[in-house]
Amino acid sequence: MRKHWKGAAAVFAAVATVLLVVGCSTTTTPPATEQPAETKGPIVIGSKIDTEGELLATIIQQVLESKGFTVTDKSQTGTTDVVRKALLAGDIGMYPEYTGSGLIFFEGDPAATPETFKDPEKGYETVKQLDLAKNNVVWLTPAKANNTWLIAVKKDFADKNGLKTMSDFAQYVKDGKTVKLAASDEFFNNADAWPAFASTYGFDLKDNQKVIFSGGNTAQTEKAVADGTEGVNFGMAYGTDGALADLGLTVLEDDKGAQLVYWPVPIIRKDVLDKNPEIEADLAPVFNALTIEKLQELNARIQVNGESAETVAKEFLASGGFVK
Repeated sequence: MRKHWKGAAAVFAAVATVLLVVGCSTTTTPPATEQPAETKGPIVIGSKIDTEGELLATIIQQVLESKGFTVTDKSQTGTTDVVRKALLAGDIGMYPEYTGSGLIFFEGDPAATPETFKDPEKGYETVKQLDLAKNNVVWLTPAKANNTWLIAVKKDFADKNGLKTMSDFAQYVKDGKTVKLAASDEFFNNADAWPAFASTYGFDLKDNQKVIFSGGNTAQTEKAVADGTEGVNFGMAYGTDGALADLGLTVLEDDKGAQLVYWPVPIIRKDVLDKNPEIEADLAPVFNALTIEKLQELNARIQVNGESAETVAKEFLASGGFVK
């Protein structure tokens, strides 16, 4: 019995030694734990209530999401004054704006003159400096595509009445011919829109010659011209609209240069950019690629073909190699 006990003890000692060695080895190299991926943001994005505003906001959103940002979509926020107030109040962090809007934002400032904003580079640099100094808002890289206010008319109507320029239109109105101009309240009242046309060309419209649409969607005003809705024969348009040719419309040349240059620019609160400085570099190449021809093409896919802004933005970004 004593011999058997000694054998068992030997086995027990050997097993204990193995367990001790194994135990030591496991405690010195604990298993690695997977670290959660870092999330960036959230970034709240707004836009104006028009086709291009939604398109640009969607492009910004998809780029940032591809870079790992959490994005809150508040596009179609409202008219210019509404979305601007939302930005300054901190309800949104960024949205696409236009350089020419600086004339309204900084009315009365010696640097903010109509002549300033008719020069694209000077207008951009001026509004960029003023907004940063006065509101802590940063203007990022612009798309150099002039989305200025224009007047659209059916091509056959224009040909019949000899309408090629705004000077022609002014004479047409002064001659007492039939006019129904469809546009937004913003177009009729903002100093840089209809009032600039009226002042430069020396004429104005009566209230019964205006058809006011809510919001600033030129898809509606241009369709009203094409269909003759409520007798409309002229309508508000933008330089980058894609539906003009499809609807059989042409635009009247601003031959006296009444209008400002409107480059689209993503603008962002400085506190948001300070926390996420990479946003500027993320968006710069994308906006550099948005030429006037490209924006007309993308807007047409939405306005004419009925595609969603999400689909159009996604395919533009993928084809340009901006997102995978």
